Amino acid sequence: MGIIYYLKKLRDGYVINQVKRIKLPYFVGSPNVRKRLMFSGRVQKVGFRLEIYELAKRLNLTGWVKNRDDKSVEAEIQGENEKIIFLIEYLKSLKRASVHGVAIKEIPIVDDEAEFYLIKE
Repeated sequence: MGIIYYLKKLRDGYVINQVKRIKLPYFVGSPNVRKRLMFSGRVQKVGFRLEIYELAKRLNLTGWVKNRDDKSVEAEIQGENEKIIFLIEYLKSLKRASVHGVAIKEIPIVDDEAEFYLIKE
């Protein structure tokens, strides 16, 4: 195993720990929605996808996240609107990544979706 492998493991451990330490606010129930999000900026190779995945699971959101060839990160996230807004604002505040823009599009809800997936391509 090379040094890159160990550096990624160290980064991933840091990201998971950071998400576990987030003090989540009290969420008043809000309607369920599904949003397609496109994050641009320095969002690849910094643990950004993993951060989305771990935080979405912690917030009981469903959907998926993946890297795109154009160096952006795409996600479809479903759940309470208030929780999705919290997730977006948290990600925009990260120092490790540098989110320059977030394109948000509301899309139809997917019935019977039960988990959040991290897509590796």
